[in-house]
Amino acid sequence: MRLELKAGNVKLGPNQTLRVVDGEGTTVCAVEGSVWITEENQAKDIVLQAGGCYRLGNRGIGIVNSL
Repeated sequence: MRLELKAGNVKLGPNQTLRVVDGEGTTVCAVEGSVWITEENQAKDIVLQAGGCYRLGNRGIGIVNSL
């Protein structure tokens, strides 16, 4: 499956993963629950709680996983 989203929402189920390719500048927000984000060539991972947002900073691959 290939998903291209210019705007809108994606709801992840428990422990579901979303792979983001060339997502530089894309904002990821945890509307409810929490998510773990890791980006290619970034030393730190990010954990967002409900209400938190993070802007992807790399053109490489980003992984968003629901916790």
